[in-house]
Amino acid sequence: MNGNGFNRSGQVNGNAARRKKNSGQVKRRISSRTSMAQREEIVRRTVYVSDIDQQVTEEQLAALFISCGPVVDCRICGDPNSVLRFAFIEFTDEEGAQAALSLSGTMLGFYPVKVLPSKTAIAPVNPTFLPRNDDEREMCARTIYCTNIDRNLTQADIKLFFESLCGEVYRLRLLGDHHHPTRIAFVEFVMGSICQGNEDSKGNKAESAIAALNCSGVVLGSLPIRVSPSKTPVRPRGPCISVL
Repeated sequence: MNGNGFNRSGQVNGNAARRKKNSGQVKRRISSRTSMAQREEIVRRTVYVSDIDQQVTEEQLAALFISCGPVVDCRICGDPNSVLRFAFIEFTDEEGAQAALSLSGTMLGFYPVKVLPSKTAIAPVNPTFLPRNDDEREMCARTIYCTNIDRNLTQADIKLFFESLCGEVYRLRLLGDHHHPTRIAFVEFVMGSICQGNEDSKGNKAESAIAALNCSGVVLGSLPIRVSPSKTPVRPRGPCISVL
């Protein structure tokens, strides 16, 4: 301690602490800028595709665009304002995305698709939620992802809606609560579609799920629901309705 009662070691320790804090802030800013730059780069190599026929699968859509360059991801989503759907396709480089723009107007199914530069990147799916085997991949084919659900609707309301239009529901998981403005649900159908007898149940196992995609835009409660194919199976755990 000096004549003024000042502890030099305290000054040194305080300066070190400030330097450490400032260093951490700089690293966070650099990390944030890096993440933003990476995201912007991903957006530049992603295209937005609209007017997609309900019967077109992600595999068929990716097959059309693979001529432009290697496809990293292809995500089809439901459009609440149309019977058609839209998708995001990410390429390995910007050249692929630029080439994809030339495919706007190409007939795929019964409609010509529209291709524009994307304003957003494809949201990643947690790999632990993805199908782990052939059985779970089959489950995904029978499952739809429904968003923009009126928060006042119950699981029974949603189950009744889809069963009346698409087919028997095997399992349903409703997420969110009254504190959220809207809710989401995963709905897995049984094999086959509505009105099918046992003799037909070995037909198209995804038929009910395909029919459910046509429900995108239908007002349920007070909101138009959005329906898209599910990337993940509804595993038998957590709060869900099971009709087993």
